[in-house]
Amino acid sequence: MAYEGDTPKGSAIDRSARHGHIGWVLLLAGLLVGATLSLRFLGIEQAQPLVLALLAFFAMAGVFFLFAMAIGVVQFSGQTARNDITKLMADTSGDGLVVVEDDGRITYANETYLAFAGLQGGEVIPVERLFIGAPEVSEAIYRLAQAAREHRTGTEEIRLSPSLNGAREFGWYRVRVRPVPRPKGRQAALWAISEVTHERERQENVFQELQHAIDYLDHAPAGFLSVDPGGSIVYLNATLASWLDYDLAQVGSGGLKLADIVPGDVASMMTSFSGEPGSVRTETFDFDLRRRNGQFLPVRLYHRIAFGQDGRMGASRTLVLNRSAGGEVDEGQRAAEVRFARFFNNTPIAIATVDRAGRIVHANAPFSRLFGALPRTGENGTDGPSIPDAFRERDSIEAALKAAAENKGDIPPLELQTVAEGGGSVRVWVTPVGDTGADGETAILYALDTTDFRKVEEQLAQAQKMNAVGQLAGGVAHDFNNVLQAIIGYSDLLLANHRPTDPSFQDIMQIKQNANRAAGLVRQLLAFSRRQTLRPEVLNLNDQLYDLSMLLKRLLGERVALDLNHGRDLWFVKADVNQFEQVVVNLAVNARDAMPGGGKLAIRTANVTAAEAERLNVSAMPPADYVMVEVSDTGSGMTPEIIEKIFEPFFTTKEVGKGTGLGLSTVFGIVKQSGGYIDVDSTPGQSTTFRIYLPRHIPAVQETVEEVKPEVAKKPAADMTGQGTILLVEDEDPVRAVNARALSARGYTVLEAASGIEAMEIIEQRGAPVDLVVSDVVMPEMDGPTLLGELRKLYPDLKVIFVSGYAEEAFRKNLPEGEEFNFLPKPFSLRQLVETVKQVIDR
Repeated sequence: MAYEGDTPKGSAIDRSARHGHIGWVLLLAGLLVGATLSLRFLGIEQAQPLVLALLAFFAMAGVFFLFAMAIGVVQFSGQTARNDITKLMADTSGDGLVVVEDDGRITYANETYLAFAGLQGGEVIPVERLFIGAPEVSEAIYRLAQAAREHRTGTEEIRLSPSLNGAREFGWYRVRVRPVPRPKGRQAALWAISEVTHERERQENVFQELQHAIDYLDHAPAGFLSVDPGGSIVYLNATLASWLDYDLAQVGSGGLKLADIVPGDVASMMTSFSGEPGSVRTETFDFDLRRRNGQFLPVRLYHRIAFGQDGRMGASRTLVLNRSAGGEVDEGQRAAEVRFARFFNNTPIAIATVDRAGRIVHANAPFSRLFGALPRTGENGTDGPSIPDAFRERDSIEAALKAAAENKGDIPPLELQTVAEGGGSVRVWVTPVGDTGADGETAILYALDTTDFRKVEEQLAQAQKMNAVGQLAGGVAHDFNNVLQAIIGYSDLLLANHRPTDPSFQDIMQIKQNANRAAGLVRQLLAFSRRQTLRPEVLNLNDQLYDLSMLLKRLLGERVALDLNHGRDLWFVKADVNQFEQVVVNLAVNARDAMPGGGKLAIRTANVTAAEAERLNVSAMPPADYVMVEVSDTGSGMTPEIIEKIFEPFFTTKEVGKGTGLGLSTVFGIVKQSGGYIDVDSTPGQSTTFRIYLPRHIPAVQETVEEVKPEVAKKPAADMTGQGTILLVEDEDPVRAVNARALSARGYTVLEAASGIEAMEIIEQRGAPVDLVVSDVVMPEMDGPTLLGELRKLYPDLKVIFVSGYAEEAFRKNLPEGEEFNFLPKPFSLRQLVETVKQVIDR
């Protein structure tokens, strides 16, 4: 009998059934009440008095039924039947079930729990008193009791000695607890106890069988390992660990990687396979494993990888066969040797085996092509070619061969020069054979011709040096621009206060002219460092060269003839027309200086398709459509040593005082900043040809080709005066002072600030916007773009002019997309400043 407080089993069920029978009778009475009322409303008043009395009686019974059902005294038998089935399931469950209220009272316990616990003093033993014993038992029950008090679910597996019924020496029990909601918001806890002794015994038996299988695998005559996709060895059997002299306890805990026992490139290959989802792939490898002491072990690997349904690679199953002397040799060894011979002879890598004395035993065809006929070491030249004699660094290769003969691993690669004519560069890897072969081989040499790679490295080093010099030149140019800005500004102020007839006027003009020459030198530095501002336009280079031809003829003089050859249907390019003209002028002037006795300068344009560009093999130029401008002369030419340095800044072959050494550096910077490439070809004593390749540009619908406009002299502004308040922000005191004087002299009210933070303070104190902000870009504490962002928060429509010695593109990227501003490059004259200010304010 199950326990339900003080109520015997079945009493609640019987009482509910009786209530169900009475309910049906009273329901019928309610129906009769309805019928009586219907007769009354239908007007049937001639009915017999006895019938009316019966109807009245049933009406009263119906009203009582409705009231009893509303307060819950009467229930239908369907709900009762469902409760009977639920209770029957709990009473006959194989798990011990007990319900405990929050106050600790046990309100229900099924037959299985009573068999576990029994009654003591007429009460059921609670779970806390049922499981007592070892500390781990008490701790588990405490955790479950705590979960019950907090209305949480909990599960523990407990080993109890002896078992609950005392039939076993020990028993395993799974104890669970979960909250059970009760009426009126109350809570109870349902405890369930399952005996799982047989389940745990089955698990222990399976574990023992697994241990036996692992023991068999550990001591198999072949090695076995498993590698995860990340390259970690997750399993290594004892046989393979013994071969490699590793402690088996290190494996599986992140202590050993695949790269620790195999060459690095092989490790990358073994962990980078791809396969179809759900497929299995097996690869065979023949190479040397690296022992813990650095020696090598020749093996064959059968590497099997399974791919999941998502196509991702799983952990491998790899079988390892020992192929060293005395090791196991499988039946497929012969086929592997044939396959290796085919790979050995067809690989593009030069491979050879040598003996202890450095004589070549075997070599493949690429090795012979790379080194040619090598000298032999015997007196009669019959002992085989000597590999140390093939290199200039004989000591290095001999030391590596000695280390390989001693079976040492991890020999670093060697960068060597061959003794052959031309002295090519070769990278050589030396690895030990391990056990000396029948032919006396002690080392394997892998050689790779790196001559082309070394050239690329030298070019990269040269490019890095040029970039470093360019950064230095750009920084110097920026500081020098500020100095020139002050010199030019104060020269303009002095010229405004002196008449042309004044004796000092010419001296001041000389100062300004030399300052302007220095400004031109700064522009060349900026062009070299690729920091000058470009105004790219869609151009037809034929038209630009035609317009430039008259200037070129004046520059070349009468002794040098100019020959222009325009390509037909020339594609468009997008470039700065002024910078392009500067490139052509610089090349023409250099060509003129290379022909002191006269000659011919030829300028040719042509389209170059992507296929033609690929065949040209110009350094770093990708295949694409280009427009070529070729400038060639009949001068003295240049040697290869000079060609390597011509684009370096301040390098010149002219006499001291006749060249700055920035002409070709400027050309190089402008071409690179325009996205183009430049190539030079020269023959000493004959000619030099420069070829410039600019990317082809296909104009969009809204773009138009720049029309050639006749030069019209700009008329000076009639009135340079103006009105308004200007905030002048400049960290250089001399520059700020001269610009403020020039603007104040034209009628403007000038507010001066030495930094962006000081400018913000002036605006905040003023409490109103100014008409214009003229700000430097590079300043301490707060630069120009940051200042503009802060000002836009206060006054979105504020007009701004940026002045800087750097290119506009250098700081535009720090501004929001679509930000509008005006730009005035340093150094500028005071007239240019005043004109720009007036134009911006009057807009």
